[in-house]
Amino acid sequence: MIKSTHIAFMFIVFFFFSCKQKEEIQIAVKQSDKTENLTDYVNPLMGTDSAFDLSNGNTYPAIATPWGMNFWTPMTSKMGDGWTYKYDENKIRGIKQTHQPSPWINDYAAFSLMAVTGDLKYKEEERASWFSHKAEIVKPHYYKTYLADYDITAEVSPTERAAHFKFTFPEREKSYIILDAFFKGSMVKIIPEERKIIGYCRNNSGGVPDNFHNYFVAQFDKDFEINHTWQDEWKLVKNSTNSEGEHVGAIIGFKTKKGEAVHVKVASSFISLKQAELNLNREIGEDTFEQTKTKAKNAWEKELSRIKIEDDNLDRIKTFYSCLYRVLLFPRKFYEFNEQNEVVHYSPYNGQVLPGYMFTDNGFWDTFRAVFPFFNMMYPELNGHIMEGLANTYKESGWLPEWASPGHRDCMIGSNSAPIIADAFLKGIPNMDAEILFEAILKNATTSEGRPLSNGNEIRSVGREGIEYYNKLGYVPYDVKINENAARTLEYAYADFTIAKMAEKLGKKEIANSFYKRSQNYKNLFDPSTKLMRGKNEDGGFQTPFNPLKWGDAFTEGNSLHYTWSVFHDIDGLIQLMGGKPEFEKKLDEVFAMPPDFDASYYGFTIHEIREMQIVNMGNYAHGNQPIQHMIYLYNYANAAYKTQEKVREVLTKLYSATPDGYCGDEDNGQTSAWYVFSALGFYPVTPGVDQYVIGSPLFQKATITLENGNTFVINATKNSDSNVYVQSASLNGKEYENSYLNFEDTQKGGELNFVMDSTPNKEWANTNDAVPYSLSKKQ
Repeated sequence: MIKSTHIAFMFIVFFFFSCKQKEEIQIAVKQSDKTENLTDYVNPLMGTDSAFDLSNGNTYPAIATPWGMNFWTPMTSKMGDGWTYKYDENKIRGIKQTHQPSPWINDYAAFSLMAVTGDLKYKEEERASWFSHKAEIVKPHYYKTYLADYDITAEVSPTERAAHFKFTFPEREKSYIILDAFFKGSMVKIIPEERKIIGYCRNNSGGVPDNFHNYFVAQFDKDFEINHTWQDEWKLVKNSTNSEGEHVGAIIGFKTKKGEAVHVKVASSFISLKQAELNLNREIGEDTFEQTKTKAKNAWEKELSRIKIEDDNLDRIKTFYSCLYRVLLFPRKFYEFNEQNEVVHYSPYNGQVLPGYMFTDNGFWDTFRAVFPFFNMMYPELNGHIMEGLANTYKESGWLPEWASPGHRDCMIGSNSAPIIADAFLKGIPNMDAEILFEAILKNATTSEGRPLSNGNEIRSVGREGIEYYNKLGYVPYDVKINENAARTLEYAYADFTIAKMAEKLGKKEIANSFYKRSQNYKNLFDPSTKLMRGKNEDGGFQTPFNPLKWGDAFTEGNSLHYTWSVFHDIDGLIQLMGGKPEFEKKLDEVFAMPPDFDASYYGFTIHEIREMQIVNMGNYAHGNQPIQHMIYLYNYANAAYKTQEKVREVLTKLYSATPDGYCGDEDNGQTSAWYVFSALGFYPVTPGVDQYVIGSPLFQKATITLENGNTFVINATKNSDSNVYVQSASLNGKEYENSYLNFEDTQKGGELNFVMDSTPNKEWANTNDAVPYSLSKKQ
């Protein structure tokens, strides 16, 4: 009896302390501790388990500072491979400076460093070393790996335009550091008396002037005992200090003791070697490796801490901050500071060094949707600089960019610079040259003559392909050999709406009226017999045969079921075309309820975007690509907000995780991540150019947003859980809130948005005609 009582007492004590310990752990996760390291939640490997035929993100671990001019990444793949780091590969060839925005666009201005020991191995395939993720540390601000073949630990930490390497060697008579300046034109010069390698690389995938160079300087802290270079075809030239050609590199060597660390401080410039030296001295100078690492970490902590999440699900917190990290990488700063500390840039459009800001590595077809709206909410000053960069692009090339890397690239469709510019202007982004930018978007909407050339061919993604047809007929015809014509028409119509909004605010009423009228052109492609968008021939008849499951052809990386909803500015008009809200809601439901059938005949094979739709068991909803990502919010317009809440939560919890296979398709310059960040907060910008966000289902119990103006906006979700995904009621600053949208100004003023969540839908919430988000037809 005494023994059993003793056991019972011990069990009670154990149970009490176990419960208390669990409670303390949850409190520790929930509370915003000032010493909390948000970078520890970020996994830069999210999305790296990808391939050509299936994308789980198509990312690489970008070791960088927010919006840095240069990123650094380990290379598991050969030089020139767009999939530079594949999670399932097991050898590293070097750590390279990269500017790659997408594997489909590929890289430019890349060079790498690699350390080896023993018999010299400098060729790319031969020098590659086995490594393991078990001996790899990957943070936004820091990378460390063990090069097993050489018993070397390699580390790197970045600044905006430089990086600090640390190679820790074993005891060896022969230790080497290799600088590979890559193919397509390069030069190296070893300066032993200064412990330095200088040079340039010229590799690119297009979009550069003839005088394009990336100049680099690498400063070592150890004397060189060996210096070799190689020439084209990997021809080794021993005891040499200079090499220039198609593909050259430099090798320096020395004896090392066990545990000896050799540091290399590296910087680059698109302007000159002198500017590269200036960048190095200014950004690293005499700093130690730990100081560089701490500064890079602090840069990330500053930005990540702008949004504080409180919740007891640590995995989702990690996913949130991993996505937020991706949102804060692009577009890239493509400017530098001269000796007078003035902002200058090498123009990737005309090859001149000019004053002012420049940004690059962005595809607006992706990022107009949520990335730039996020900047307007959180980073108005930064977006003001980006707008200056767009104005400079127009001045230097005569056109706005649609896909830049670093200059104009012929990729994707649309006229999505217009919503980006108009949304920034309408939301009061500072220091915009509104007149020159408005001139630029009007030019896009007027003519396609004089578009820039690449290798003698016109860059068709700049301006509006088929604009003459569009302006004459109100659509781009299906049968005039302009591919993806229906998608172009829909995107042009939305761009026209944003032009009208900007013109209206500028007081240009006649232009505004004209473009509001043009924004109704989406109606020209609506087929009443199928209640879907459909390609139309020049004579006014619809394309035949018509298969709504056919990807490509009249549409871009999607089918009619995906693009029918691309009427961002006038969902109510689309509702009326479909026969009213019940029919509209039914049509939305069909996309999710049907099997993931598809027709890939346009491409001749199953592209990865199709496969990503097929495998996630959400019908024909293709969240892995951008055209349909907003569609899930459109139930709100039909007074069925509970269905948006249900499906948004499913996507948040099913299709994202902070793991190497953590995306459900291409991440694309922050867009797929920005969808997650907005949606996890509880709202999403369906219509850039309008001052509203559409409400979904907040993922976390509490989120606190610190705005650039110093105000804070807090989102609370009482009783939130995996089953409690439905909004029962809401209040804004203590007052009952019955709208299924949130005004931009309400966030900027600061305040508190409270949701009460439950497992049962409240179909009465936000159920009046006035409670739904903006539509042009409704306003008119």
